[in-house]
Amino acid sequence: MSLQLEAAQHYQQALKQGRKSHRDSVNHGRYPYLQVLDEVLSDSMVAGQVDLGLIEVPLDRIVGTKTAGRVNAFSADFLPLLGEDSEFAIKWRQLCCAHLGDEGIHDPIRCFEYLGRFYIQEGNKRVSVMKYFGARSITGYVIRILPVYSEVQEVQCYYEFLHYYPLTRLYSLQFSRPGSFSKLQAALGYDDDHIWSEDERRRFSSSFFRFAYEFDKFRDKVNGVTVADALLVWLKVYPFTQLHEMTPQELSKSLQAILGDVAALSSQEVITVDTGNDESSGSIVRRIRSTILPTTLNAAFIHELRPDESTWIQGHERGRAYLEQTLGDQVTTQVYYGVGNGEAAEEAMERAIAHGADVLFATTAPLISACRKIAAKYPHVKVLNCSISMPYTGVRTYYSRIFEGKFISGAIAGAISTADTIGYIASSPIFGVVAGINAFALGAQMTNPRARISLKWSCLEGDPVADLLREGVDTVSTLDIPLPGWEKGRWGLFRLRNDGETQLLASPYWAWGEFYVKLCRSILNGTWDNLSPKHGAQAVNYWWGMSSGVIALQLEQSLPDGVEMLAQLLIRDMIGGTIAPFHRAITSQDGTVRNNGSAYFTPDELLRMDWLCDNVIGAIPPYEALSEKARKIVALQGIYRDHIPPKKEGIIL
Repeated sequence: MSLQLEAAQHYQQALKQGRKSHRDSVNHGRYPYLQVLDEVLSDSMVAGQVDLGLIEVPLDRIVGTKTAGRVNAFSADFLPLLGEDSEFAIKWRQLCCAHLGDEGIHDPIRCFEYLGRFYIQEGNKRVSVMKYFGARSITGYVIRILPVYSEVQEVQCYYEFLHYYPLTRLYSLQFSRPGSFSKLQAALGYDDDHIWSEDERRRFSSSFFRFAYEFDKFRDKVNGVTVADALLVWLKVYPFTQLHEMTPQELSKSLQAILGDVAALSSQEVITVDTGNDESSGSIVRRIRSTILPTTLNAAFIHELRPDESTWIQGHERGRAYLEQTLGDQVTTQVYYGVGNGEAAEEAMERAIAHGADVLFATTAPLISACRKIAAKYPHVKVLNCSISMPYTGVRTYYSRIFEGKFISGAIAGAISTADTIGYIASSPIFGVVAGINAFALGAQMTNPRARISLKWSCLEGDPVADLLREGVDTVSTLDIPLPGWEKGRWGLFRLRNDGETQLLASPYWAWGEFYVKLCRSILNGTWDNLSPKHGAQAVNYWWGMSSGVIALQLEQSLPDGVEMLAQLLIRDMIGGTIAPFHRAITSQDGTVRNNGSAYFTPDELLRMDWLCDNVIGAIPPYEALSEKARKIVALQGIYRDHIPPKKEGIIL
């Protein structure tokens, strides 16, 4: 067959595809032609121009033309629309012959780049031919048009791209969320300022295009997500070296496993925070499903540390025992201690599943990485991690609204303290802790309008109790005992005497057993699935409080009768939902009115609270000032987590 005849056949096929693409665009309400840069830009949007010279232009980033001259000759994906007898068709076929023959298409195109997308000035038909044949790139002279900097997320992402482009030299790396480039560097094992070698760039590009080919098959399920976005999600579960080793079938299967997390990137609300548990059993859907609901569960508990190393783990172990005692033959449990948070944790989860685990409870936040890998590998197993605000659809997370108990503790402190200054020792600035500080401050202000809260942090150097003693404080709230009946040291809310002795007054505690019972019952009665179809591609975070029984307040006999009565009334109203600590007029330290008295804060506003009430003396410490131990948990769960540069040896969120 002659080249001319072959080129004519290719044009017929390209024309057929182009006209189909045009019809599909019209039918779905999309603009059916190429984008025109001159119609997109105005002078006020341009900060300047940079001549990039001759570079390899990725064809999938070419979206339009500089001017409107040839716009109607192409479909939106650069396929031809003009008839076979047109001059346009003749020239297209000539270029096709060059591409199929020994000569090749070698003349560079000329184009403009704006926000990572390319618009052709010369060479539209060359681009059309190369796109039709599935080429990856084409050589071109490029002029970059710089947008005026703004707070628009797309512009911020673009300026971040400009910062990293000299390191990667890859236009194919386009992210839709700020902070992604530094996460990619860390995921690849590079320092943030690492300059890629030619060999590193070539190896990455080869694997990246393999990934892009498989990802394109799922495009219709993940609107607005770039290939680089999807790859970064994938790299949080699988190592980069595995990408090159996988077969296409294995790669496609791995993409399916994390597709929910990829799709969640395009959701305005990535995380659904569930603040209570609906255990009603009258649903028609549940009755229909009743024949396939499990009658027993095997629940595995995965602990990063041993109980003798951590009171936190002891609390969860008491919860496991309570679960077995309460649900009896319906639930059997497995337990794995001291597994760390790396490969040993994954191996423990694998063993648990091999021994029949239906549900995994991983009791500390650093286990999130192992949880994600196991959830992707075993989608039939329900995986939960004790953390909060994690944006992963395959792993549900759980935590408790300890601030509700802190509010009541504050009211007790305000009523009991003989001074107007009350001490508060916080753990570290992680999600929910600042809400606990502010709730305590508001509770104290309720019973003593003059109350001021002297805030100290256990994650900083020094002795916070000694500091409070020097300030003349006689009542202090500090870290909470996990369960009632534990050794009464400097836990909860206590009186602080001049001799350093303490007298415990009250303490909020985490009733993990209640949580585990409710979660397992939700699986057994079918309510577990109620969240999934309702919210689609969203992560589910359980954040339950006193009304669910997972947070309670232990009151000591040393409390005066009147104060105990007040506390009992507040507990009753908190459980009944008739009192909300933050539903009142609130002003922060900087004088900003945070609530005029009529608003209810959303769960996300409470979790990510990064300001302190105006009756708090002290500040939220910066990340650099924290102890090394505190930095690890704050990097995962800190209120400024999204602004901490990722480390190549850490967990990439």
